[in-house]
Amino acid sequence: MPSSRTHTRPTGLAIWLILAAIVGWSAAFSLTIERFALLADPGASLSCDFSILVQCRANLESWQGSVFGFPNPLVGLAAWVAPLVVGTAILAGARFARWFWIAFAAGMLGAFVFVVWLITQSIFVLGTLCPWCMVTWVVTIPSFYAVSLHVLRSGILPAPAPVRRAAGSLMGWLPLLAVVSYAIVAVIAQVRLDVLANLF
Repeated sequence: MPSSRTHTRPTGLAIWLILAAIVGWSAAFSLTIERFALLADPGASLSCDFSILVQCRANLESWQGSVFGFPNPLVGLAAWVAPLVVGTAILAGARFARWFWIAFAAGMLGAFVFVVWLITQSIFVLGTLCPWCMVTWVVTIPSFYAVSLHVLRSGILPAPAPVRRAAGSLMGWLPLLAVVSYAIVAVIAQVRLDVLANLF
């Protein structure tokens, strides 16, 4: 029976979480600045607005951009602190209790579901591709995969041995899983928005 604490030090995961958190937080910060610019001047020209298709304005001004009653970038500013702290703590030698890993994995699942919803809203409803939003998508998707596979392979989430072995094997294919996910989003965006013809 797996211990209540992890007995491995997932250094690779820790480094990824730190890098992803820095990139994700930076994207959220940039979107927050753009939102402040719009609040100060609704007619302001945003640095992330390149065309009718590639822009931030439509996303920031939509109800989807403030789904919790305040701008979504503020969620990112707060949420990306967690992977940064977890990654740094792992490198410092911390070992977390099972409940902590499960809570963290649940948080990553929530982030993944939220991002998938935002992707569908952006492509199918708003008809735009927000640059800083896409940066968030790019780091959230593999982060969710990495944390999920880790809690499975290490036995933090009880699973049969074959599932644990499969999760361990898939960890090595994480970059490919991420690229395939990006490709799926790109194909959907191309089919729906004809990105290549309307990019600029």
